[in-house]
Amino acid sequence: MNAPLSALLLTGGASRRMQADKALLDYAGQPQLLRAWALLRHVEVVQAFVSLRPDQRGETLRGSLPTLLDSVDSVGPVAGILSAQQAFPGHAWLVIACDLPLLDARTLRALVAARQPAKDATAFVSRHDDLPEPLCAIWEPSSAPLLRERFDAGNYCPRKALLQLQIHALPSPGSALDNVNTPGELLQARQQLETS
Repeated sequence: MNAPLSALLLTGGASRRMQADKALLDYAGQPQLLRAWALLRHVEVVQAFVSLRPDQRGETLRGSLPTLLDSVDSVGPVAGILSAQQAFPGHAWLVIACDLPLLDARTLRALVAARQPAKDATAFVSRHDDLPEPLCAIWEPSSAPLLRERFDAGNYCPRKALLQLQIHALPSPGSALDNVNTPGELLQARQQLETS
């Protein structure tokens, strides 16, 4: 029997290069956090959470949604993924980062439709380097031991974990997974959304 699929929207990043909270950036009059959360209505999951660091607990917008607090001490997406796996160990996790403003419902539905629970993960490959994209991916329960082992050894990169796991790799969905880390990328993403 397949593990139940839950969803995790990662919002706990430090946003150092942007120097502003990426979850709160405005796209077409709406904060990215709410835009990304709304995408989850287009896929069938048993529950969904916003992942956050302990120091983000008082933030009003995050607090308006179901949250899952990082329970491991790390800055970065691996903290959110591991925390979700620890909280609900029998669940698979549809993980999406909050800094993907070009992500759309069609791409998310394609990911969920292509899920292969017999693998450790299902992920798109990047259009930039053909490596698996860990932050718009489905992480099965079988991925947890390796992810934890790598974390305990000081290896926090979820992409490198995917490279060690058995994954179902999907073709790149183009610009849908382009993330926004800098003010210049923010401007480009806003312009692209205006013309699409």
